[in-house]
Amino acid sequence: MIFITGATGMVGSHLLVRLSNQNRSIRALKRPTSDLQFVKRVFAIYAQKPDEQFASIEWVDGDLMDIFALEDFLIGVDEVYHCAAIVSFNAVDKKQLFAVNINGTANIVNASLTAGIEKFCHVSSIAALGSTEHPNLIDEQTLWKSSKRNSVYGISKYGAEREVWRGIAEGLNATIVNPSVILGPGDWKTGSSELFTLVWKGLKFYTLGTKGFVDVRDVAKAMILLMDGNHFGERFVVSAETLSFKQLFGYIARYLHKKAPSIEAKPWIGAIAWRVMAVKGLLTGTKPAITRETVRSANNLSAYSSAKLILTTGFEFIPIEESIRDIGEIFLKDHTKDISNLT
Repeated sequence: MIFITGATGMVGSHLLVRLSNQNRSIRALKRPTSDLQFVKRVFAIYAQKPDEQFASIEWVDGDLMDIFALEDFLIGVDEVYHCAAIVSFNAVDKKQLFAVNINGTANIVNASLTAGIEKFCHVSSIAALGSTEHPNLIDEQTLWKSSKRNSVYGISKYGAEREVWRGIAEGLNATIVNPSVILGPGDWKTGSSELFTLVWKGLKFYTLGTKGFVDVRDVAKAMILLMDGNHFGERFVVSAETLSFKQLFGYIARYLHKKAPSIEAKPWIGAIAWRVMAVKGLLTGTKPAITRETVRSANNLSAYSSAKLILTTGFEFIPIEESIRDIGEIFLKDHTKDISNLT
């Protein structure tokens, strides 16, 4: 039996489908208020027998803060995939980020140790490797450095990783994956999927930064390969390619049949924007769409290496242009439906 946290998110739902396609027995954690429509949609896209496979999932209601419930959920479980996390680059969410990402990870690690779990996979992030001030190639050997450039999200994921390393020291067979920016179909309102909506609506600006990108299907594939191959006590960067945001937006525009952003947004423009958004947020009580951390990230020059994963498993990544083409097709289908419903 496999237990998955964060099963309703992008990574978790794609992992569910991939494991289900392999006829694995799965128990998945969700909050009582979770909407399963997104998961069903992912199954409809990728599952061999969508309805039958979705019905085979054993869903349990709970959260990472209840360690006693977690211990009950792990009865009869052999493997744990820990995908649950809060993603936010807004400093006001620091308390929630630390509670869920660090304390929640500590709880599932402790519950797994108590239950004698045989295999454990933790979804970390390239953010847990820190934010360098120059474009050196970043890999698993990159050491965390305390810096004002580190986002609160990155700090929380670094803290979460430390809990997994503690678990490893205490005898847990665990592997850690550090994905770069994950691309995949979503709600088109949050995360990387929102980039497609921005281009669809006529985004005109691009920033000067570079980032690593990876298809969500590759993240799920890598996790299963590492677990099945018993690659424990290690971490692996999972990043297909390093692209500039101009290149990324160009690909998205191509497959959405839109004009690509053509105006370079200088860093000073972003500096003004996040300050204006911060004031607006204070006045309206809403979270700003642009923060100091997102502006900094959008202008960073970062490059990542997945050489270790490739050498260890022979991994072959989906080219990012192909990923964007596939996601673009799903986006267009969704928005064609929306337009049809209005006519």
